Amino acid sequence: MAGVDQEALFEFLLRMGDNTLILGHRVSEWCGHAPVLEEDIALANTALDLIGQTQMWLGLAGEVEGKGRSADDLAFLRDAWDFRNALMLELPNGDFGQTLMRQFLFDAWQVVMLGRLMQSSDERVAAIAAKASKEAAYHVERSGHTVVGLGDGTEVSHAKMQEALDYLYPYVGELFADDAVDQAMAEAGIAPSLESLREEYDALVGRVLAEATLTIPAGSYVHKGGRNGRIHTEHLGHLLTSMQWLQRAYPGASW
Repeated sequence: MAGVDQEALFEFLLRMGDNTLILGHRVSEWCGHAPVLEEDIALANTALDLIGQTQMWLGLAGEVEGKGRSADDLAFLRDAWDFRNALMLELPNGDFGQTLMRQFLFDAWQVVMLGRLMQSSDERVAAIAAKASKEAAYHVERSGHTVVGLGDGTEVSHAKMQEALDYLYPYVGELFADDAVDQAMAEAGIAPSLESLREEYDALVGRVLAEATLTIPAGSYVHKGGRNGRIHTEHLGHLLTSMQWLQRAYPGASW
């Protein structure tokens, strides 16, 4: 788009693509290890959806950057400090309850974000959002129902889900922390300010967690910084080691 800061747009697209890429790979780690076959298949399908969304976001990012890098190049040939995903998404899966709680907290954010992006002034962004929103709507319905089932289940499952929420919720604040890139995208009408998503997000999450008989922990949001590409948890490097091994070991490998 003419008049739009292309560097900021590239950064925004990386953030969207890296979120789905990193979470998609984390979720895929459950393949063959989920508690029951139905969940194994459901998580694998969720991972595939997220990786498919990554292909669209990073594909457009490469186009905007204009340096000939493809979605695969951006996914497999960057180092940890170049990734822009939210910190919560790179954390190890933990147990099944923690994985589903993280999925729900992200799904709720994504469904709100994509709903706004469908009105983007950039037709390419709006088109990706329209396609991804259908998958996100299913994801948040499924993860929300599972959180309710486990939270309002047995004494043990309730305790595990509350523990997962207590651990993950401090990371949620980063999803709503605007910076210069977010401000540039909002001014151009390409994306909403992150802060403007908070009320709708809190309403959605609050309804589900109340039904799950879970208590949102009090306190400040202490975990921030993944999106700036410099501060990540120690876990991202380990994840990238497995995710990028083939391209690193055999550069340019193809089938």
